[in-house]
Amino acid sequence: MDAAETFRAGPARTTATSDPGGLLDVLSVAAILLDAEGRIALWSPQAQELFGWTAEEALGSRAAQLMVAPEHLDLVIGLFTRVMAAGEPWAGVFPIRHRDGSTRQVEFRNMRLQDRNGDFFALGLAADEAVVRDVERDLALSVRLVAQSPIGLAVLDTDLRYVMVNPALARINALPPERHVGRSVREALPLLDPVPIEAVMRQVMAGGAPRLNHLTVGRTPADPAHDHAWSVSYFRLEDRSGRILGLATSVIDVSEQHRTAAEAASARRRLAVIARASARIGSTLDLDTTARELAEVVVPELADVAAVDVLDAVLHGAGPGLVPVAAGSGPAAFRALALAATRRSEGVGTAVRAADPTGAIALYPADRLVARCAATGEPVLVARVGPRDLPRIARDSRAAALLAQAGLHSYLAVPLIARGEVLGALDLKRLGNPAPFDADDVLLAQELASRAAVCIDNARWYQTQRHAALTLQRHLLPRRPQAVGLDLAYRYQPKGSGGDAGGDWFDAIAQEHGRSALVVGDVMGSGITAAATMGQLRTATRTLAGLGLDPAQVLRHLDRTMAEIEESLATCVYADFDPRTGCCRLALAGHPPPVLVRRGRAPALLELPTGAPLGVGGVPFESTRVDLAAGDRLVLYTDGLVETRDQPLDDRLAQLLVLLADAGPSLEETCDRLLAELRRPDGDDDVALLIAEVAPGGAVPDPGPARPVP
Repeated sequence: MDAAETFRAGPARTTATSDPGGLLDVLSVAAILLDAEGRIALWSPQAQELFGWTAEEALGSRAAQLMVAPEHLDLVIGLFTRVMAAGEPWAGVFPIRHRDGSTRQVEFRNMRLQDRNGDFFALGLAADEAVVRDVERDLALSVRLVAQSPIGLAVLDTDLRYVMVNPALARINALPPERHVGRSVREALPLLDPVPIEAVMRQVMAGGAPRLNHLTVGRTPADPAHDHAWSVSYFRLEDRSGRILGLATSVIDVSEQHRTAAEAASARRRLAVIARASARIGSTLDLDTTARELAEVVVPELADVAAVDVLDAVLHGAGPGLVPVAAGSGPAAFRALALAATRRSEGVGTAVRAADPTGAIALYPADRLVARCAATGEPVLVARVGPRDLPRIARDSRAAALLAQAGLHSYLAVPLIARGEVLGALDLKRLGNPAPFDADDVLLAQELASRAAVCIDNARWYQTQRHAALTLQRHLLPRRPQAVGLDLAYRYQPKGSGGDAGGDWFDAIAQEHGRSALVVGDVMGSGITAAATMGQLRTATRTLAGLGLDPAQVLRHLDRTMAEIEESLATCVYADFDPRTGCCRLALAGHPPPVLVRRGRAPALLELPTGAPLGVGGVPFESTRVDLAAGDRLVLYTDGLVETRDQPLDDRLAQLLVLLADAGPSLEETCDRLLAELRRPDGDDDVALLIAEVAPGGAVPDPGPARPVP
């Protein structure tokens, strides 16, 4: 492409005064007019600057004799005659004699002129040959640089219309130069958003400060189906006098770098999501909480609506290695564990109404995509959802209509697989997010589902074990404990909101001769192991209670029993009450002290020898006698009632005494109030509570202080 193709003339403009410093000023073109005899008739100031003679010296002189060396006279006269006789113009370089005696090469353009009288004149336009060559070289260099530059270049006028476009930019825009010239950006490139582009142009034009490496993303006729990225620089063009000529731009296609950077940023976002999921999912062993954590992690980063559905058979303990039936062989029952949705799309609320409510069980036929995902253990991707896809995604026709109304355009389901077992599926939908799910999204969803599935499986097995432990615990605790001469109220509460079972227990054991034993104990640990140990210890306690032994002796035997149970310790309070005499003998094995509540007196902690936990071995136990009167209450409890992580134990015990001082006449109400005021919903230990009140006629009228038993 030559210069004529590179620089295109713009639309016609009205006449305007040119400021000094233009091209003709740079060339300093001299004008000389000769009459038919070759005498100088007119002489411009530029001629004086170029040749040295003043107008007074030059006018009327023969030009050939004044400015041409003798050896060149014949040649000059011949050229002059040809111009004047035939009217042929002549152009070329000729050596001219300067007034100072030197010879200079001058570029000439000679032509014949005719006045109204028919007389002929010769006009000579001359410029220093060195200056002309410099200008030509600069112009040629500029033209070739622009034409051959791999960087897209353009010049726009002050109205922001193209006046020049080089071949590189023409290729970038897939538009010939002539389709640019005279047009604005919005007219030449309608696929681009012209508002931010023209705003930057006007800013540069007005302020003069260049704008470099401005990133622009859009589409051109060269590739209308895909976005491209360009690094564009803008700078204002001015002439030597500072007059604004327009705007120049350079354009570099950086689509590949932009795509790479976008992929790197996407990878960083995926890693951030995975890191956030690792930190958040599985924070508890609660199944519903774990499922909710997974759903909330993927919204809105990966999906607008996310649902976690687990096979109902898995939740009912079908056992390890369960693999759902083969695809297409039958329906699958799912329980909706969690649902999360973003607020950035108007259709999200409608899509949420189409989802299964949390806790509900839905039966999905084999042709539904979520059922196929669970059956095959493979992800199911529908990048662009069409009308035929909606019935395969939704549970029924109503839900399909809601998803269509919500604007569902992309769908992805990935299986929840842990230890080779398909537990369910993570169901993802996009509505407001315009991008469809792609292969990278599938990999990210699989990674998140894989991590979450292990946590869900752990929570599932923990839940199964917890239910078994609770069942065992409740089975081992006394159904209706009774004691002679005592009215009883009792409570057992598992630890935490999940209701995990521990080793706390209580019992009331009727003995021979009308006596009764009261016991509250706490096996350290939780779960089935602690419950089983508690069962052994409770059985041993009942056996020993039947022998009528002193409480200290009972604890010594229990200590030996616990020593035989590997790595097990327990605390215990054992009381023996004789309703005929009101005598109550008590002994502790590392257990919190009981509270004695006498009518008309403030509740008090019994000062008993603490002893060591059962299973330590070799530590003696000591019994203490307390005489009880009718109406006196003995409050036995485990440490889960009073111990917390953030309050001193003494403060909690003081609070227990205050509550007991204000307790009403009902034992049941007292139990409920103690648990309500002292027990925290997130308590990390279980609680056993036993309150015994001496019945009327079942004790001595005036009991003395507690004292050791001899």
